[in-house]
Amino acid sequence: MEIYKTNSQSHSEDLKEINSKYNSISFFRLISILLFLGSLFYYIKTSEIVFVMMAVILFAGFIILMRIHSKLSFQKKIKTALVEINENETAYLERKAIPFENGAEFNDFHHPYAYDLDIFGAHSLFQNLNRTATYIGKKTLARQLLTLLPNSEILLNHKAVQELKEKLEWRQEFLAFAKAGKDSQSVYSALLEWSRFESSSLSKTDTLLSFLFPIGFFSNLLGYFFTSNPVFLSYLTFFFVLNMSFLGRFYKRITIEIANAENIDVIVKQYSLLVQKIENENFQSEKLIALQQKLYFQNQKASVHLKKLSELFSNMDTIGNFVTALLFNGTFLFNLHVLRSLIVWKKQHAAVIEGWLEVIGEFEMLNSLANFSYNNPDFAYPVLNNDHKIDFTNLSHPLLNPATRKGNDVQFYPQSFMILTGSNMSGKSTFLRSLGINMLLAGMGSPVCASSANVHPLPVLVSMRLSDSLSDSESYFFAEIKRLKQIMDELESGPAFVLLDEILRGTNSDDKRNGTIEVVKKVIAKKAIGAIATHDIEVCLTTNEYPDILTNKCFEVEISSNELHFDYKLREGICQNKSATFLMQKMGVI
Repeated sequence: MEIYKTNSQSHSEDLKEINSKYNSISFFRLISILLFLGSLFYYIKTSEIVFVMMAVILFAGFIILMRIHSKLSFQKKIKTALVEINENETAYLERKAIPFENGAEFNDFHHPYAYDLDIFGAHSLFQNLNRTATYIGKKTLARQLLTLLPNSEILLNHKAVQELKEKLEWRQEFLAFAKAGKDSQSVYSALLEWSRFESSSLSKTDTLLSFLFPIGFFSNLLGYFFTSNPVFLSYLTFFFVLNMSFLGRFYKRITIEIANAENIDVIVKQYSLLVQKIENENFQSEKLIALQQKLYFQNQKASVHLKKLSELFSNMDTIGNFVTALLFNGTFLFNLHVLRSLIVWKKQHAAVIEGWLEVIGEFEMLNSLANFSYNNPDFAYPVLNNDHKIDFTNLSHPLLNPATRKGNDVQFYPQSFMILTGSNMSGKSTFLRSLGINMLLAGMGSPVCASSANVHPLPVLVSMRLSDSLSDSESYFFAEIKRLKQIMDELESGPAFVLLDEILRGTNSDDKRNGTIEVVKKVIAKKAIGAIATHDIEVCLTTNEYPDILTNKCFEVEISSNELHFDYKLREGICQNKSATFLMQKMGVI
């Protein structure tokens, strides 16, 4: 935490210095333009050549100051973002706030675990992990949280995350660059739609005329400049009107080409800067090097190509300004030449631009995992196996307060399925969620909230928290049956890690008990690994039939000094204590 406070203070001091320079340059820029106008005024009044020279010098100074101002403005954005990044991390680690987007738009109530394990939404795993600022970054992180990687990919992610973990400054600068761009789904989608929209090239005749007409205009302009013959003015007017008429034939094509492209030049420029950060960094891990190598095309870096695209979109924006559009197009058909260049760029790069953006998304996802690892140095990278063995030492939920969370050792071999009992509030559901969250973290290449882990990554299937679907006219019970059917269907394709929490709550006790026992028998017959939490002791007796597969574990509660005491420690056997009656008596319910 101290590093974030130190960084925040350092960047704040740098920001003050930049602001001071920024304000000074703004002042001198204003003075230079006023003196420039004053010099022109006195030249017109006195015809003294010295005022022309002063005007030229002052205008050149104004241009230089504009460049410095633009550079300082960008530095100001980056430093502001860096201050915010470090303040956010400090607030997060102090548990004052979770100032990160929660990804609620990615929630899928039909996914095997997204809703049940709180992957998206307020206080979700996504919100705690998320250190992305582009839409493709958020999308990549969300997709990875819902996807199990092959073991080989998980190991590559381990190396990549471990390398990025140590690159704190680089990671924060990368995030600051992304924040400065203010990316959005609409801009990202507009860029991809533009790249996929097929645009036909200008005909050879139109291309030739696009050069001949401006040449005609400037030839007559030079003729008038050297001869002062008014005939050339007539021809100038003719070519000006001719250029505008010729452009009119392409006006609809131009507007279609840049439809929904507002501010796209700024975002594409920011993409180019992010890509440049990746290109210029020295990486060692295999995955990061492979991603870096995707950013070369036609013997040039992707950042160069993206910068060119940004400039083309920026130039095309002039079509929306009446004065500049009239001046630039009436003289040399500016927007038509930009259109031709845009079409050429698209034909050459359309197949690779999405891949470049996916590299940005991959880096933001890996940076998020690296930040997670950096903030939790005691979390372990699991050892992987293919023997269906799952073993955690000191397992806990990564989102619980590290000062108070309790860890448990858990092993799913030789018995592969656990029947879990315990009174209300004893920690059963939290333990099941801890298992689910850490299994999916293991399956994406992240460290897990445990001292050590030996894991066979498996698909995670969960039935823990369902709700009535009013829009589908479904009861809770029917929704639960559908989820159980979904789990059974998934198990047909191979073993999975299954978590069930007090299933079949929507029916009577006998039906619930019998149904639960049959579900347990069926999931273990399909080679599922996992756990089921239940309050029904008779379900626990199923272990007598399958002692090599099923095991009973429990969380106990102690009643001492007329108070309930939970230690949240996993124990062998079946829960013995009952707390519901005691708690209702204590609160005067019964």
